[in-house]
Amino acid sequence: MAINMGKFNKPVHRRCRRCGRHTYHIRKKRCSACGYGASKKLKKTFKP
Repeated sequence: MAINMGKFNKPVHRRCRRCGRHTYHIRKKRCSACGYGASKKLKKTFKP
């Protein structure tokens, strides 16, 4: 059984310059926590 696991051993996220969390996506060049790399800071609003 040959399963291609080559895409699972590469780093996807690294530390963000703005917020310091380990959520900066290397290929997308965008932080999922604070939105660094996009035009404005990401605001997360949670509706109850």
